[in-house]
Amino acid sequence: MNVTEAVQTRRSVRAFTDQPVDREVLTRVLEKAQRSPSGGNVQPWNAIMLTGEPMQALFDRVAQEFPKGRAAMKPEYHIYPPELDGIYEDRRFGIGEDMYKALGIAREDKAKRLMWFANNFRAFGAPVLMLVHTPKYMGPPQWSDIGMWLQTIMLLLREEGLDSCAQEAWAAYSPQVREVVDIPDDHTFFCGMAIGHRDPDAPVNTFDVARASLDEVVRWEGFSDG
Repeated sequence: MNVTEAVQTRRSVRAFTDQPVDREVLTRVLEKAQRSPSGGNVQPWNAIMLTGEPMQALFDRVAQEFPKGRAAMKPEYHIYPPELDGIYEDRRFGIGEDMYKALGIAREDKAKRLMWFANNFRAFGAPVLMLVHTPKYMGPPQWSDIGMWLQTIMLLLREEGLDSCAQEAWAAYSPQVREVVDIPDDHTFFCGMAIGHRDPDAPVNTFDVARASLDEVVRWEGFSDG
């Protein structure tokens, strides 16, 4: 698989099979991903890989909090900017509506939507969950570095025939995650990433994910029309 194929076939997979993932494969991916760029070669990323009983213990802990709704959610940063609006909010809203349409869940069916949202905290059935954290003093440039590292991992997973879903949703339950997983107190817990084999027949893995046109996001200056 070349880079273009990896980019074109990568998507946020939200239904995985129960096929296990070998640690050897994950090690190979993570070792290659260490070549990801970072300003000043700081490499601000840190990760914990969970599977089996430790992963299930985390699922069980968060399941205790889920019925409490937003009262139990205490992220360490704004997952989305409070002032998000315009085209950015439209895109966020649009992908959610497209996903629920693919699942056949109507907008007014709040109970079913909530039940589906709970799948986030079972890693959508993936056999591996990666948790990412970084020192609290790291700033936006270093968070950008972490994003490049995560993208590198996701593309390398595609090369291995695997899939993923980066999950900032886990940040909502940061205190509960810290109860179960040893994340340093002086680190920010950033996100999770579900890793495994996609269920190719699941509607949530096959609906079209809209992307902005190049004209919306790129302006050309100094280039000839030809």
